[in-house]
Amino acid sequence: MDTFYLQTISEYNNSRYQENGYKNRHEYLDYLRDEYGADRVDALLTVLPPSEDFDGLVTELEDAKLRHI
Repeated sequence: MDTFYLQTISEYNNSRYQENGYKNRHEYLDYLRDEYGADRVDALLTVLPPSEDFDGLVTELEDAKLRHI
């Protein structure tokens, strides 16, 4: 794989986060850790794929917050 291809993939992947106001996934996850707690976010990241970052992950975090878990 050439570096241009890898850079293109990286830019494509980051565009989703940039569209939502974050520089990249790392910055977005840091925001979630500050908002919901690092342990809770990190635990969910072990079972949820990146494709769930703006859907399933947030839903699980909100549900846990409501249940005070």
